[in-house]
Amino acid sequence: METTSLQRGQWGSRIGFILAAAGSAIGLGNIWRFPYLAGEGGGGAFVLIYLVCVVAIGMPYLFAELSLGRKSQRNPVGAIMAITGPKSMWIAVGAFCVLAGFIILSYYSVIAGWAVGYAVKDVIAPTMGFEEFAASPGIVIGLLAVFLLLTLVVVVGGIEQGIERWSKILLPILFVLMVLVIVRSVTLEGAAEGIAFFLIPDFSQVSLDLIIVALGQAFFTLSLGMGAMITYGSYLSKREDIAISGGYVVIFNTAIAFMAGFMIFPAIFAMGVDPATGPALVFVILPEVFAQMPLGGLVSFTFFVLLSIAALTSSISLLEVVVSYFVDETSWSRKKSVLIIGGLTFLMAIPSALSQGAVDIFSDMSFLFGEGGILGQNDFLSILDYLVGSAGLAIGAFFLSVFIAWIWGASEAAEELKQGSTILTRGMITTWVFMMKWIIPLVVAVIVIGNVLGVDV
Repeated sequence: METTSLQRGQWGSRIGFILAAAGSAIGLGNIWRFPYLAGEGGGGAFVLIYLVCVVAIGMPYLFAELSLGRKSQRNPVGAIMAITGPKSMWIAVGAFCVLAGFIILSYYSVIAGWAVGYAVKDVIAPTMGFEEFAASPGIVIGLLAVFLLLTLVVVVGGIEQGIERWSKILLPILFVLMVLVIVRSVTLEGAAEGIAFFLIPDFSQVSLDLIIVALGQAFFTLSLGMGAMITYGSYLSKREDIAISGGYVVIFNTAIAFMAGFMIFPAIFAMGVDPATGPALVFVILPEVFAQMPLGGLVSFTFFVLLSIAALTSSISLLEVVVSYFVDETSWSRKKSVLIIGGLTFLMAIPSALSQGAVDIFSDMSFLFGEGGILGQNDFLSILDYLVGSAGLAIGAFFLSVFIAWIWGASEAAEELKQGSTILTRGMITTWVFMMKWIIPLVVAVIVIGNVLGVDV
């Protein structure tokens, strides 16, 4: 059905779009996932490969999703429908993006709720370790509700008055808080060793597995393959330069990832902690590290507040993917869409919230997946994260890349990319078309194989 621009909204300024899109990319992926992957991957070697992946693969693909969104002025389903017509099987790819946004938001909100809780943990549960904290149903469901409510309040305000306005507030606050934690971290005795680990590559650590993980992280952290950038691109003016704006999004995203490294690695090395502690790094190890350092209570509070803000800026985009579908394709108003989707997300999130020891059936799903679970994961939250947040997004990114390059056509996409651009030369466009047709689908296929099969490629 036809949707007026007033119903959909539009970014009020370039900086508003950049901050909102950067906020989508800057989330738990940068501040929780990136540091522990870098720690497991040997530090500087992983960081260098990740940086190459972001610039050489992630950024061109980001331009493609933004171009599709702006061309169609629609959500992921409507965007594909606008290119292929209403009966194409490719619409299933857009539908997957909407469904993935809904599912990821459900369990993402649980983890974000932990971050909110840890900011005030000394008040609400001062003696609890993480396992007991995450297994307390009243605490985790209450925090989930608080976090989701904050997300709904922002998205119900619309594009310019909701998402853009709050992004202009939250991103600067996030930056300032990160700087404060970095100053404390890098001035600790022994911090230099952590900085060296983070910045100096040890090429003996490089392997094909490491490259695949870095590629996957580049896509995850830029919110690619889930329709978020198609949706945000759909609110762009035809006068906007996608290459410039998208480039700034990549710069902001990468800067925050590096800042996260400077917050965490100097501190854990100063306190003699193994950096390769995996996903437990943020919620188990860091609180112990903060407790040992001068002003540790203040640093811990600041860190988990900024982690909560980062999670919020990403959850906003996840919810917007789903809301935009119902605003565009049904008669639902934005308010109705936000309230209904928010309520359903809360219900969907409850099994994830109860999966860390509160309820056995959600904590151990071996009755469905066998004793080994899925790649060693047996709780509801981790299984969802693998099926949708890792393997699912890789598959989604692959089919989206094929759709943009071969169904819509890389040359047609390039025409949209060129519109409003002041910096793209003919050579740049030719290179981009080649990358979209031949390199990026192949690279994403490698990520799919690495994630879905869990084998060395």
